[in-house]
Amino acid sequence: MDIVEDDLSRPEMVAMIQAHLENLAELSQGSPPESRHALGIEQLKAPEVTLWGAWEGSLLIGCVALKALSPAHGEIKSMRTAPEHLRRGIASLMLHHVIDQAHARHYHRLSLETGSQPGFSAARAFYLRHGFTTCAPFGNYVEDPNSVYMTKHLSPSH
Repeated sequence: MDIVEDDLSRPEMVAMIQAHLENLAELSQGSPPESRHALGIEQLKAPEVTLWGAWEGSLLIGCVALKALSPAHGEIKSMRTAPEHLRRGIASLMLHHVIDQAHARHYHRLSLETGSQPGFSAARAFYLRHGFTTCAPFGNYVEDPNSVYMTKHLSPSH
């Protein structure tokens, strides 16, 4: 598997992001629009966002993005593994890649927002297993019963 930076010019990545957005909409049914924080295609093209795809040959099996919030703080966005490739450790490999990138950028903290609904319980457990803890809203987020905020403090030496 290769994890490579992407610019959203490949149809496979666009399709994966669209599937991600559709899945999130299903999982967060009943949440008001202001409680939905997934980045769309155009938002993922912003200069402060870096997107990576996990590829097995010509097959896209996952994606993850890192959004710069400040010179010392990044946010994980758009983490997804293709459904047919779940439970293979791909998400862990992508998360480790993002953490390595955060260290390379000298971030002190890496955070994320996920849903509070039962459909997001696996994601919350995944991040807890990888050293993230729940936290107060960060960046432009506000308290929201539909959101769970998580963070991981990064040591200066990796």
